[in-house]
Amino acid sequence: MTAPLLAGFLLGLSLILPIGAQNAFVLRIGLRGEHVLAVCLTCALSDAVLILAGVSSFAQLSARVPWAETILLYGGAAFLLAYGARSFMAAFGSASLRPFEAAPESLSRVVLTCLAFTWLNPHVYLDTVVLIGSISTQFDEGKGWFAAGAMTASFVFFFSLGFGARLLKPLFARPVTWRILDIAIGLIMWATAARLLLNGSAG
Repeated sequence: MTAPLLAGFLLGLSLILPIGAQNAFVLRIGLRGEHVLAVCLTCALSDAVLILAGVSSFAQLSARVPWAETILLYGGAAFLLAYGARSFMAAFGSASLRPFEAAPESLSRVVLTCLAFTWLNPHVYLDTVVLIGSISTQFDEGKGWFAAGAMTASFVFFFSLGFGARLLKPLFARPVTWRILDIAIGLIMWATAARLLLNGSAG
């Protein structure tokens, strides 16, 4: 039980740790203190569903629906480009001067944006459904524990990032720091979109 659980946890953590569009969004939400619980739950539960699908050999569906990857590729890239542009506009707009005083966004809008970051990213399927799903086959009777470990890693990471971001609030009380974050988020979004499109055209 312990070995597959730990292996799943470490693998899940290693896949989710690199800074990406989704992580940057969760960090921003955590800093603003808006709907943090809902966003963390959305990210972690989405990962759990995808991991469960991968471990259950659901990845075979990708071969039966080849056009789904193309839709996710261009849809995800378009979303990332648009959100990146929004981040750049926020960085140089008046709202960046008092980020914590800006009007809060609705719960539905924040959750939908979070879902888009998760489900419109083709790489999330490669990490969760394909990679975790294929590695889980190494653990015959411990496959369930392996999946549980990977799911736990997602919950630990997202809740730590979302609720731990408040510790950085004193640093982000300065407008210039928030402006730098928005610029960094915009660059991450556009770099991710470019990587998706380049990998898609190469394939």
